[in-house]
Amino acid sequence: ALGQGSDLEKAFATVALVYNNYADPEGKLSRADTKSLLQTQFWRFIQGQENKPKYQEIISDLNEETEDKIDFEDFMMTLVILTLMSDLLQEIKNMKTTK
Repeated sequence: ALGQGSDLEKAFATVALVYNNYADPEGKLSRADTKSLLQTQFWRFIQGQENKPKYQEIISDLNEETEDKIDFEDFMMTLVILTLMSDLLQEIKNMKTTK
C-alpha cells in the first residue's frame, strides 16, 4: 500500500504491521507479548539499557501479572521512550547521510 510512500511512512507502516502480527484478535498485546516483541524486534535499541532506571521501570511494568493489555498507542509511546533513551539513537544521530 505504501510502495510509493516516504521512508518515514514506510517505517511507521512497518511498526504497525509488526505490532498487528503480534496482537490478539482485539488488536492488543499482553504485557508478556509486548516484552517479547521488544526483545526480538527492537533488541538493538534496548541493548545496554538494562541499568537505566527508566528501562527498568518499563520492563518491571511489563513483568507485572495483570490482565491489562497494551494497545497500539501505548506500545508506540513505549517504543518512543525506549528509542529516545537508547545509546543506538546517539550513534544514528552522529551518522552522516549521503542525501
